[in-house]
Amino acid sequence: MTQAVDCPDQAKASRDDIDEIAVILPVYMCKSLLREVCDRLAATLSRITDRYSIVLVDDASPDHSWPLIEEMGHADPRIRGLRLCRNFGQHYALTAGLDHCRARWYVVMDCDLQDAPEDVLRLYEKAVEGHDVVVAVHGKGGHSTMKRLTSRLFYWLFRKLSGLKGDWHQGNFRIFSDTVAQAFRQVREQLRFLPATFDWMGFETTAIEVDHVPRNDGSSSYTFRKLAQLALNTILAHSEVPLKLVAAFGLVLSFASILGGAYIAVRTLFYGAAVSGWASLFVLICIIGGVQIFIMGVLGMYVGKTFNEAKKRPLYLVSNYSNIDAAGAARS
Repeated sequence: MTQAVDCPDQAKASRDDIDEIAVILPVYMCKSLLREVCDRLAATLSRITDRYSIVLVDDASPDHSWPLIEEMGHADPRIRGLRLCRNFGQHYALTAGLDHCRARWYVVMDCDLQDAPEDVLRLYEKAVEGHDVVVAVHGKGGHSTMKRLTSRLFYWLFRKLSGLKGDWHQGNFRIFSDTVAQAFRQVREQLRFLPATFDWMGFETTAIEVDHVPRNDGSSSYTFRKLAQLALNTILAHSEVPLKLVAAFGLVLSFASILGGAYIAVRTLFYGAAVSGWASLFVLICIIGGVQIFIMGVLGMYVGKTFNEAKKRPLYLVSNYSNIDAAGAARS
């Protein structure tokens, strides 16, 4: 079943029909932790309200998490589930969860318990003070030295190239109001990176510091290759600076070539010149050819991303539901 192609008109649910708070978790390779994370979330959320929901989005997890999600949903109807047809990616799974629930407040977090469920209470208490978005800023723990260095590099490049305010201490873990969620649902672009989208929307945001504990089961599915691909896609989706850089580089190279040609012409005219320099000429031609191919490659990536947007394909496809009305997607 296809969901979230566009954002059709939909009557607003009354306050009596929606939860006070909904927690959305993408599920991928964390089956062994699902019971614990749901139990800890339920204990924390019950301190806030009885009207809450825990939305588990199975992103085609290879550890067969869906039967367990259905089992927990049968035991507690506040545990709701979506099963995507294939692995679309973390940020698409979060989008699916947000499209299929309605609440006054939403929390997005990972299911690997590196984000403590108990910190949801702290986020909520800060949000009701009058903030649209409250972001959990991670402390020093929980990440390897290599992960911290690559994250710093990515966000430094992202800030320079996009003009947005990326912070390597911030992950997806945050709480935000229904007003922010409705705005997020209107952003249907194919390239998705939740922190950048929230930054672009510009709602008033504050932060609190939380612990980020080491993962105690399994390993992250984000390999270096996947992180590099995410970084490249995010920069291409939010910035035209690479195009401007290659255009400027091409202009500089052309100007340098004109100067070099003028120098050779003047030197030949006044001093004469022997037929020599074939090796350097060969190297120069190879360098210029390589630069041209590189520039065409950058242009090609932008054309490819534009082509993907023009297809207007759905962001995700849902195959199974648990405690969720398939026709009741909360799209604005």
